[in-house]
Amino acid sequence: MAHAMTAEDLFQNLKLMPVAERQKFFVILSTNAFRGEDMSHEELFGHLAGDEFTAQEATEYLEVSISTFRRFVTGGKLNPSSTVGRNQMFAVPDLKAFKKALKTAKG
Repeated sequence: MAHAMTAEDLFQNLKLMPVAERQKFFVILSTNAFRGEDMSHEELFGHLAGDEFTAQEATEYLEVSISTFRRFVTGGKLNPSSTVGRNQMFAVPDLKAFKKALKTAKG
């Protein structure tokens, strides 16, 4: 019987891949992993409920540019939940609610 690869084995092998091949792998994974599955927001992001995102991570989650994100913060529409050094951190539940409000406003 063939030896099944563990998640740890896969991770170690990924670290050995050339960068271009690793990037190609993640493109393939992201385009095929959930094909045909209708996963809810909670199924995909539920494990992050108590986490905080950096400004860059928050822009990716909200699907906005960093300048748009900074306008939201400066305008008081989003507030950092904490500061680590010079980095503002944003609570995932706050970002989730804001993303929902953005989608509602767009119609």
